[in-house]
Amino acid sequence: MPPTDRPAGQFCRRTRREFLWQAGGSFTGLALAGLLDQTFFARQTRAADGTPYANPLAAKLPHLAPRAKSVIFLFMYGGPSHVDTFDYKPALYPLDGQTVKVKTKGRGGERSESRVVGPKWKFSRYGQCGKWVSDLFPHVARHVDDIAFVHSMTADSPIHGSAMLQMNSGKIQSGAPCLGSWVTYGLGSENENLPGFVVMLDPTGGPISGAKNWASGFMPATYQGTLLRSKGPPILDLAPPDDMPLEAQRALLDALRAENTAHLLSRGDNTELAARIAAYELAWKMQEHAPEAVNLARETEETKRLYGLDTPRTADFGRRCLLARRLVERGVRFVQLYSGGAHNDDNWDAHGDLVKNHEFHAGNTDQPVAALLTDLKRSGLLDTTLVIWGGEFGRQPTAEYAEGTGRDHNALGFTMWMAGGGIKGGVSVGETDELGSAAIAPVEGEKPGFHVKRLHATVLHCLGLDPNRLSYFFGGLDQKLVGVEPVEPIREVLA
Repeated sequence: MPPTDRPAGQFCRRTRREFLWQAGGSFTGLALAGLLDQTFFARQTRAADGTPYANPLAAKLPHLAPRAKSVIFLFMYGGPSHVDTFDYKPALYPLDGQTVKVKTKGRGGERSESRVVGPKWKFSRYGQCGKWVSDLFPHVARHVDDIAFVHSMTADSPIHGSAMLQMNSGKIQSGAPCLGSWVTYGLGSENENLPGFVVMLDPTGGPISGAKNWASGFMPATYQGTLLRSKGPPILDLAPPDDMPLEAQRALLDALRAENTAHLLSRGDNTELAARIAAYELAWKMQEHAPEAVNLARETEETKRLYGLDTPRTADFGRRCLLARRLVERGVRFVQLYSGGAHNDDNWDAHGDLVKNHEFHAGNTDQPVAALLTDLKRSGLLDTTLVIWGGEFGRQPTAEYAEGTGRDHNALGFTMWMAGGGIKGGVSVGETDELGSAAIAPVEGEKPGFHVKRLHATVLHCLGLDPNRLSYFFGGLDQKLVGVEPVEPIREVLA
């Protein structure tokens, strides 16, 4: 991938690798000219008719045969407790309140023994697969035969900020493109009138680190997530001023595009400028099409009730889940919904009263999530839509404080689940130890658990993208979402 991100006139700041790439390209450019029609530069600066303009989000060919076209990521911010939701641990119940020797690593640091907090809800078997699910999720439980549960997820940090960044971007430091950005960069969008990557936040606010969780990092800004509101104007500042007729606005954009295009041709491979040209055009189209996409008036009353829009408790998350279905129905590539806001009382971070916290958040989301699966399946969209559920990490089987029912953070072993395009339903893969404190290896001597990178590789694979080939040249390296070393998807969950 050519180093397209560095401004012209900065030769002295280039790395040796970039210099060699540029030098080689200069010497052999004429011979290779006929091969450049599939390069990043051609995609970014040339339209289908050969004119010097293209939409960077135009649909692109995948590496592999895709099973999914779109992704809906239901992000339970704060860290839901796996041992109280989908990872049944009967050995924990009789140990409630006892201090046991168990190695844990959470917000409270590393410990060798702690007080056990027994599960607070009963588990029952559901579906033909006989999956154990707690009473917190009676609606989602009815869909277990369509779901693949991964019970041994691992991450590198037990701290919210860095763990959020890793779940979203693959790295614990900020500055890298997030998963949605990689997906839209690799595949583009099937709808040229809406953003390729949409984010809907909890009404109580965004998660820690804010926009870094949906930023495009070192990629052009075209690939960053667009915040969409479920009430009022879908996107702020989208409507034109009252005193500017549409004809005048179109004329202004045409003039601006002509000047920017001429400037682009004089500067060569300036992807930021190409992205800005595309952004103006997309904003123009979204003025007409975004309000229609979020208008629920045409949905049937049965559908609205299915998502819980008739009940105050489930109405907000239900509305966002319904909007997610409408967006993927219209070709939006990646939609991310957050359950949980900025403050501890507003998210799944249950350090104190676990029962109050999880009953509140599960009660808000259980019916809408199940409705989304039902609606996608009956419309046939579940076959091509990958649904992901989970947080940045899980929770310990033990308490952080001397008193109370709360649990500490746990990045050593937690549960996430997937359903839809490319995923095998009714399966559970990986496991944690009998207390749920850490992932265990399926075979002695192997590395325990499935790292976040494996989850990302699985998402890309289902979309037809090779996680070890999808790269973006930056800082002298072919950067990848999954890192330098080859990463395999979680093949046990693939259909």
